[in-house]
Amino acid sequence: MATTEDVHPTGPDGRSAPIPETPGPRRPAPPTLAEITGRLQPRGGVRLRSLVLIRWIAVAGQAFTAGVVTWGLDFSFPVVPVAAAIALSAALNLGFELSQPGATRLNDRETAVFLGFDTLQLTFLLFFTGGISNPFSLLMLAPVAIAGSTLGVRSVVVLSALSTLCAGFVAVFHFPLPWDGPPPELPPIYMVAIWASLTLSIILIAVYTWRVAEEARQMGDALAAASAALAHEQRMASLGALAAAAAHELGSPLSTIALVAREMQREVEHDDPLKPDVELLVEQSERCREILTRLTVDPAIDVSEAYSVISVPTLVEAAAAPWHDGDVEIAYVQARAASDAPVSPPVMVRGPEFLQGIGNLVHNATGFARQQVTVATRWTRDWVEVEVLDDGPGFPETLLDDLGAPFVSTRAGSRGHMGLGTFIAKTLLERTGATVQFGNRPAADGSGARVTVRWRNPVFRDT
Repeated sequence: MATTEDVHPTGPDGRSAPIPETPGPRRPAPPTLAEITGRLQPRGGVRLRSLVLIRWIAVAGQAFTAGVVTWGLDFSFPVVPVAAAIALSAALNLGFELSQPGATRLNDRETAVFLGFDTLQLTFLLFFTGGISNPFSLLMLAPVAIAGSTLGVRSVVVLSALSTLCAGFVAVFHFPLPWDGPPPELPPIYMVAIWASLTLSIILIAVYTWRVAEEARQMGDALAAASAALAHEQRMASLGALAAAAAHELGSPLSTIALVAREMQREVEHDDPLKPDVELLVEQSERCREILTRLTVDPAIDVSEAYSVISVPTLVEAAAAPWHDGDVEIAYVQARAASDAPVSPPVMVRGPEFLQGIGNLVHNATGFARQQVTVATRWTRDWVEVEVLDDGPGFPETLLDDLGAPFVSTRAGSRGHMGLGTFIAKTLLERTGATVQFGNRPAADGSGARVTVRWRNPVFRDT
């Protein structure tokens, strides 16, 4: 039976070479916004079942109305083409139900074609029943409203244009309105007013519903991105806890190995050929102990009980650590903001919201800074604040009131920037009870952006 054995690097004298020094553990950098938004599910249209249900309601209403006008009011109108149009709509609906699963989601183009057919079918019915003088001509607004709330801007524009053209067509060309005797003659100017009101209603409803639905979709995408960023921090927290647990479990056997190695070191003679190997074993066991110690006491990667509540300046440094790229200097400042404030800084629970929120603000600052980003922590007995300042161009004055909203950025859409950094930071930090303010540094201090995050009623270790 074949066996395998571990192969270790050897030195020139044939002994095992020391393992090269490795840097201490470092908290991985959070995902970029482009990576976060790339994980979002693509937007779809609506479920086929929903459209089919709406069409069944329309077919039932059309058939009921045609029946009441024909047999209840005894009005005269072209029954055959009207019935044929209603039957065609019902047949298509039945075909969809039999050939496609109800849970099928139509894409933007397919949904637009579906609604476009409904618009043309309703136009056909109005053509034989009085045109826009028919009170049911208002139903032409329904496909536009559905499109505005579910489809992209291009499909909404196309359907709105189609509805407008259809309204203009039936305003000019149509059969007389079904009536008991001669239909009433409406003044031409009144007919023009009806057409104008219907056209403006189509445009208004299309713009309004699309705008409101688009804002809701953007907010949903932004919240999903914030959740993804928070999930990343939670995974990092779990990884830190796992590292601390592993270090704790490995501590006992490592202590035994170190003890035996030192006993061997004392027992071995100076001229014994095994002495260098024993000394190497002692050296490497001590190095393993140092590594495990760093795993259990490094607050940047550990979330054990001893570091679940740590000082705010330490938290700030842990949050900003992944963005030390060497191109921009990150300076840390901490000071009391009042003479009666405690000497020691306040403490806070080490949570993923804080790390991701402050980390996003620092990341954004390093992307615009020329040379330096300053992260200042100040406190009094009543509040503690973290201020992130850079020496870049600062925020445009026109965007200051909108910063913190999703997809608002001075560089949104360029090189993968989605305008979500400030939104994610603001959303996550507000979950911790903070207030976030965006502004620019005073002209006397030079150009640059300034973001202030403040928490009220801080907790100090001596309280």
